[in-house]
Amino acid sequence: MIIDAHSHPDWHGHNLEKHLANMAQYQIDAAWLLTWECPADEYSPDTISGFADIGPNGPIPFDRCRSYAERAPGKFVLGYAPDPRRPEALDHLQAMISIYGVRVCGELKLRMMYDNPDALRLFRFCGEKGLPVTVHIDYEFATGVKYPRPSYWYGGGIEAFERAVRACPQTIFLGHAPGFWAHISSDGQYDKEMYPKGQVAPGGKLVAMLREYPNLYCDWSAGSGCNAFQRDAAFARDFVLEFQDRILYGRDYFDNRHQELLNGLGLPEAVLAKVYALNALKLAPPTNTEGLPRQ
Repeated sequence: MIIDAHSHPDWHGHNLEKHLANMAQYQIDAAWLLTWECPADEYSPDTISGFADIGPNGPIPFDRCRSYAERAPGKFVLGYAPDPRRPEALDHLQAMISIYGVRVCGELKLRMMYDNPDALRLFRFCGEKGLPVTVHIDYEFATGVKYPRPSYWYGGGIEAFERAVRACPQTIFLGHAPGFWAHISSDGQYDKEMYPKGQVAPGGKLVAMLREYPNLYCDWSAGSGCNAFQRDAAFARDFVLEFQDRILYGRDYFDNRHQELLNGLGLPEAVLAKVYALNALKLAPPTNTEGLPRQ
């Protein structure tokens, strides 16, 4: 069984029909559908090219996720992440849990420090409700662009994220994106290159955090996840073996490079089963299992 723990509806030319066909092509049995709600001035204008249209709540409103789940029962696990700075955030999340069966809080991708009081309130609420939280972290880089911004940062870096993980021990966090995965190495490139290259230097902040905080998990999706493993296959294999219970396969896109890379590491089948599905099932089992294969 394979579960894609990071996907979005109507993303890069894929409507529901194409999304399901793509999942079938790569033997993906179910996927987490994540929102991205944020103010209009907090996402890059380049984001618009990835979607058919963007509403007032941001690039990926919950209605898009709900529509997929209703039209394809058993294929998707619903996610929803409100902007915690909004006064109605917790009420909205509770409604989505109660009415639609939301099982994941994600994707949180906002230009705010992830340890601010509003964020911590949301994270603790998720811990009480048993919802894992998927967060996107990006650093700002000197790209040469002047308008509207040099680049777009999210989350406030690994230090703010660590403070949140420490402050909310009952909440499961899934780290994601370049500002998370670059810390697999201690080479100091995390705020200089979005996708650092070269051998992984031992002593990376990410490894230290995983060893210290049992509530920290890894969302191994997107180019950032692939890049972290591609730069040093031997290190990647040891990393997966050590943290096999806290790594989730995800794509954040529609290609198959993650499976190709993971299958090439020479990992035991029992470990692959955890990364591909069992860890995701542990955190957010589908509420409707119609159409899913039996284990």
